[in-house]
Amino acid sequence: MFRNITIGQYYPAETVIHKLDPRIKIIITFTFIISLFFINSFYPYIFVLAFLLTAIKLSTVPISYILRGLKPIMIIIIITFLINLFMTKGEVVYSLGPLDITKEGLIHAGFMAVRLVFLIIGTSLLTLTTSPISLTDGIEKLLNPFKKIGIPAHELAMMMTIALRFIPTLLEETDKIMKAQMARGADFESGNIINRAKSLVPLLVPLFVSAFRRADELAMAMEARCYRGGENRTRMKQLKLQTRDFIVMVITGLLLGIIIYFRISEH
Repeated sequence: MFRNITIGQYYPAETVIHKLDPRIKIIITFTFIISLFFINSFYPYIFVLAFLLTAIKLSTVPISYILRGLKPIMIIIIITFLINLFMTKGEVVYSLGPLDITKEGLIHAGFMAVRLVFLIIGTSLLTLTTSPISLTDGIEKLLNPFKKIGIPAHELAMMMTIALRFIPTLLEETDKIMKAQMARGADFESGNIINRAKSLVPLLVPLFVSAFRRADELAMAMEARCYRGGENRTRMKQLKLQTRDFIVMVITGLLLGIIIYFRISEH
């Protein structure tokens, strides 16, 4: 299961999507996430799906690789679907004991599930097509205006990128520890929820030890390379907006405009 996590991983390639300015990709991702919560009807999802499929095609990241990232959160998607299905009031179409399934509940639950799927795919596409260094530079550039009020832009960008980068590393470490303990007779799957939670306690101790060890090794490696933060730091590659960045921004703006139009036309 842990090997199915795609958020935080980088898929190297020489494509238009990979070459986009990281600032533009971050802005597009946030715009995409916000636009998903404006959708309350079926037709805007067609444009969102077309936008996602085009981005995936241009990035050359295998669609199966991206969809694999949905497996670990499938239980969250199912729970969210069921909560919205049974908790939304409206015209009852079917009764399941004390629980009523309504027409509005089916529509709302379906939209919510699709929204979560698109959300995960969109955010995964950002990290899959942006190297950790580019992502750090992009976040730092976007946070630079906040330096005037005392916010350490470079340090925040570095922490966020390191945390994102180490998600798949820690999950891989967790998978190795679980397999090692299962080989020694540990059982993580049988019993009720409480027993499963208790069985995870022996897993957390070596995981925390490994995380602290990796953090210490990273700190020593950065110190050995004379890393002193963002002050007076130079870059071999400067971020410059290209024509393709503005074209993609216009396309994203059109997508957001279409979604807002459908939202307004509903009222």
